[in-house]
Amino acid sequence: MRTLWIDPGQGCAGDMLLAALLDAGASVDAVRKGLASLRVEPVTVDPVQVRRHGLRATYAQVQAPETETERHLSDVLAVIGGAELPPPVAAFATAVFQRLGEAEARVHGVAIERIHFHEVGALDAIADIVGCGLALHDLDLLGDGVVRVVGPIALGSGTVRAAHGLIPVPVPAVLELVAAAKAPVAEHPARMELCTPTGAALLAALATTWGPPPAGTPVAVGVGAGTRDPQTHPNVVRIVLGDAAEGAAQDGGWLDARLHRVDATVDDLDPRVWPTLLDHLRAVGAADAWCTPALGHKGRPAHVLSVLVDADRLDALCRAVFEHTTTLGVRVSPVERRSLRRDQVRVRVGAAEVGVKRGFLDGRVVTAQPEYDDVVAAARANGLPVTRVLAALHGFAAAQGIDGLDQALRPE
Repeated sequence: MRTLWIDPGQGCAGDMLLAALLDAGASVDAVRKGLASLRVEPVTVDPVQVRRHGLRATYAQVQAPETETERHLSDVLAVIGGAELPPPVAAFATAVFQRLGEAEARVHGVAIERIHFHEVGALDAIADIVGCGLALHDLDLLGDGVVRVVGPIALGSGTVRAAHGLIPVPVPAVLELVAAAKAPVAEHPARMELCTPTGAALLAALATTWGPPPAGTPVAVGVGAGTRDPQTHPNVVRIVLGDAAEGAAQDGGWLDARLHRVDATVDDLDPRVWPTLLDHLRAVGAADAWCTPALGHKGRPAHVLSVLVDADRLDALCRAVFEHTTTLGVRVSPVERRSLRRDQVRVRVGAAEVGVKRGFLDGRVVTAQPEYDDVVAAARANGLPVTRVLAALHGFAAAQGIDGLDQALRPE
């Protein structure tokens, strides 16, 4: 099982987290390609090696032109929805901006539709959030089963100048975000803004739980730098990618987890909303989410929405269900989930690569499935039908090797 630990003990901003992900091995080309598909003024990202408080780190230099455009939440979500982004990335970016919009609406006491984003709606913030989503996706950290732990967040103190003038640190939106997420905060002596609203929203959307590093084997470390290099502390955010501890498996060879199941029967929701809703629920912490057709009150066609979620994300998921559906109530019950250990390997298919997710039972592979979005991209890159690429990859899944892939892809 893949794990991610984020250490925001010195603070966190969107560009710092993006830099840490790039430093841990995320492809800068994948990030640039995704950002280039945004229908906004051009933005670029360049990782630069720097030192902060004497420590090596990567700084993500995000360059965006000055813009007079004032974007409301609906405008930002339209930009994300209109880009050529992998669905998990679009869902994650949408969830982050939704959290930001809700926090700003509470701070200003207005409807969320009236919020325009000032700093967090600027092009560089869109680049930070979408860029983080692209980097997380490239590192396979947005999928089901990934344990994402965030440590206590240093917020800072003092004052900072923003669009509304001089305001206290932590800024109101940050306090709203950490309070809504029930995120632990850390004391810090620096009198400066350590955590920005964008950073807080990213951490809140990512965390499946809060605390120290999860048990396991670290496989990569990333250090992302902030713009300034104060004398008081290293202005960095650190991340650790790992594989879950072997001891987490039960005697049956699988992983055992205690979750909650949330169910709601809905008979008056536009059916076009369901796919977007399911993506949103997964992005805000659902271990899984699905719909089952049902016959409702007075013979009306209905759907039963079901969500699996960890206890620490239960309240947030219930809130999301209430806010994004028409239901008046949900049913919550404890469940036990047994799941296979899994990993992902990259398989070259002609001119492209495809991720193949493998499931292990007692140390042997018992299931392997290619990522369908990668299959479609590989088919386009090789000028082949999707069915041909799938057939070749199913052969790989059976043999657990790549021998014969090239032969299988040759035209008849």
